[in-house]
Amino acid sequence: MSKPIPEFDIDIFSHESVRNANAVDDRLREFSPVVRLPGENVTMIARFEHVSSGLRDWKTFSSTSRPWHDPNSVRPELLLTDDPPKHTGVRSVVANALSPQAMSQMAEAFRADADALIGRLKAQGDGVQVDAVADISQAFVYKVLPDLLGLPEAGREHLSAFGNMVWATMGPMNTLFHETMAATGQPVIDWATDACKRDNLLPGSLGMAMYEAADRGEITTDEAYLLVGILLSAAADTTVITLANAVRAFSEFPDQLELVRNEPKLVRAAFEESLRWDSPSRMAGRIAMRDVEIDGYVIPAGERCGLMFAAANRDPRKWTDPERFDVRRPNTGHLGFGFGVHACVGRALAMLEADALLGAFTRHVTRVTPAGAVEPWMTTIGHGPAKLPVHLQF
Repeated sequence: MSKPIPEFDIDIFSHESVRNANAVDDRLREFSPVVRLPGENVTMIARFEHVSSGLRDWKTFSSTSRPWHDPNSVRPELLLTDDPPKHTGVRSVVANALSPQAMSQMAEAFRADADALIGRLKAQGDGVQVDAVADISQAFVYKVLPDLLGLPEAGREHLSAFGNMVWATMGPMNTLFHETMAATGQPVIDWATDACKRDNLLPGSLGMAMYEAADRGEITTDEAYLLVGILLSAAADTTVITLANAVRAFSEFPDQLELVRNEPKLVRAAFEESLRWDSPSRMAGRIAMRDVEIDGYVIPAGERCGLMFAAANRDPRKWTDPERFDVRRPNTGHLGFGFGVHACVGRALAMLEADALLGAFTRHVTRVTPAGAVEPWMTTIGHGPAKLPVHLQF
């Protein structure tokens, strides 16, 4: 006989919980291997063993329906809400567009933009105070990603608000959701709607490549439009947050900055460790397609679930000293990029961005120190700093 699933007595999506997301999620993980959120009618799984297994088994934990899923939301409904075989065909279009030749050209452009950005900061002198989000990671990603997609220059100031809006749709329609939607405004929606249309994309861009795949009959024109929107939304803020968290980690663990400066080949390891150390997304939503037994608890078929990979990435059952940022950590298998068939299709792209920005950063910056309180990103599913003031020494 199965055990009753215990209920968690904290609203993990309240303002207070979002401000302290890591502590709240870790408490949930240690509370029980399976946890019920009575206010949301959702079951949560947060231990590494179970989350990694669930992400790997798409036939049991399907993406076709999720907690708080609204097919009419502004979030593009493709890839994230599909399973094979449809998911496989659409995903291959993106993967094929990221060919070795294309990636080589991207890497060159990314390095030039990163060098220019860090050069401008360095010109301001030793000890300059900057916001590691707005002035470093966001300034870089919000330049190179729309350039890569071939988006027009006009309207790019809406990128941050668009990202906030998309991330809000992934969680419950609570106070935070309504605050985000009220702050967004119709101009942001209009820009995002128009920017991804074929007529507004540059020839030879990654965005145009999606429409050219439609011309070849690999996907439909509507799917091409959605793919551009997905690349714009899914590939932006997760990378912004992970890069900013790497800067924060260098300020908290200066020995790790010194390691990367001395061994530049560790740049990618620093990015991967940033993903594990403080993941930019708290969870992925799924629906159980059959009864699932975990440590004596049974999640019934049809139950909507949250697979909490941020908490799993800090699970002490898996990771030694998980709160420490360690670029030499053997972190193969971390869940920052997701796992299984729904693992991040843009992983290679994110790694190129990390190579460029963190490479330039660690070549020039000798020390990072905190310059004030970190302001959290007030969204329910995404997680990370919205403002991160630091001083830079060169």
